[in-house]
Amino acid sequence: MYIPEDNRVENGNAALAFMRANPFAVLVSSTADGRFATHTPILAIEVEGRLHLRAHMAKANPHWQYINGYPESLVIFHGPHAYISPTLYDARDSVPTWNYAAVHVYGTGTIVTEEARLDHLLQELIARFDSQYAEQWPSLGEQYRTRMLRHIVGFEFVATRVETKFKLSQNRPRSDQENVIQSLASSSDSSAAAVAALMRQSGLGKL
Repeated sequence: MYIPEDNRVENGNAALAFMRANPFAVLVSSTADGRFATHTPILAIEVEGRLHLRAHMAKANPHWQYINGYPESLVIFHGPHAYISPTLYDARDSVPTWNYAAVHVYGTGTIVTEEARLDHLLQELIARFDSQYAEQWPSLGEQYRTRMLRHIVGFEFVATRVETKFKLSQNRPRSDQENVIQSLASSSDSSAAAVAALMRQSGLGKL
């Protein structure tokens, strides 16, 4: 991913927080016929100082076969984004742009098919995304749970490289940043308002 230095984020905690706040990601793997992509919620956790990504997909989805067959996959976490009008800048000689944030994680994956490990992975995902369901899942009939588990495949990636890009008007004067934040924050578009919040969290605008 192309990342100008103004937009590069080296803080691993910030990247992890972003992935957890925006867990619906795109998994991209290589195949003999080109790239294959799957959109899926992914759990990002730290294990002994290393980033691990865990999730599952339908067994009918051929993507899981490509995870083991090729050395590296890419997971793209994408967050809020918004159009930025040059009318928000003090300088008249300005052009439009788009503010956004994204994290790219490269890594090697392993497949999880053994029932006990798969059930544990599923309970991790349930605890993260739907804690109210945490008691209901194990209370379901054993035959039903076993049948459901047989229709999915779990996977885990260990990150080999993480690229984090927050393009949030860092190259503009603080007065311009503040104008952008105020405009986006007042927008009825939730994505635009989220960009304003991320800019503020990143210490941009008038302090």
